[in-house]
Amino acid sequence: MYPVFRLFTQLARHRNDPPLGLTDTHVSRHICWPWDLDIWWELNNGRALTLYDLGRLPMARRIGLTDALKREGWGLTVAGSTTRYRRRVRVFDRIEMRSRGVGWDARFLYVEQSMWTSGGDCAGHVLIRSAIVGKDGIVPPARALEAMGYTGPDLPPPPWVAAWIAAEEQRPWPPMTNSE
Repeated sequence: MYPVFRLFTQLARHRNDPPLGLTDTHVSRHICWPWDLDIWWELNNGRALTLYDLGRLPMARRIGLTDALKREGWGLTVAGSTTRYRRRVRVFDRIEMRSRGVGWDARFLYVEQSMWTSGGDCAGHVLIRSAIVGKDGIVPPARALEAMGYTGPDLPPPPWVAAWIAAEEQRPWPPMTNSE
C-alpha cells in the first residue's frame, strides 16, 4: 500500500520551507519502518523507490511545480529511472534524502536523489526521468517552466545523465520476448 500518511506528513513538515530554485537541494528525513523491509530485513528495493517519492513531491512544491500542475490541470509521472543501492538500510535506520533537479530536455525533467545514513554514507542514488502530462499527452518542459514563471536559461542534463539518456535510446521498445 502506498504510504499516503507518510507523504502527507512530509508535505506538512515542509509546507513553510522557503521556495527553492530548480537545481537547489531539498533535504528530508525518513525512518525505515518494519513494513519497509524485505525478507532479508533491509529496505526493500521497491519501497526505496516509493520513499524517493516522499522526497521528490515536497521538492516539486518548493520549486513551484505543484502549483503550475494544479493551475494547468496537468499531472506528473515517472517515465524512467536508474537506481544504485550501495549500503544496507535496516529497520529503524534514519536516513537523510537529498533531492534536486539536474536538467531537462525536449520531453522530460530529470531529478537526482540520494539517501544518506546517519553515519554519512550514501546508501542509494536514483535518477528519475519525469514527464508532465496533460490531456494531449506529454507537456514540453519549456511550457511547464513557463507556467512556473521560470525565465532563466535552459539547463541541459549533465554528461552522466545524457549518457544514460543515450543508452536508454538504444534499449528496444517494446521489449523482446523469448520467442523473438
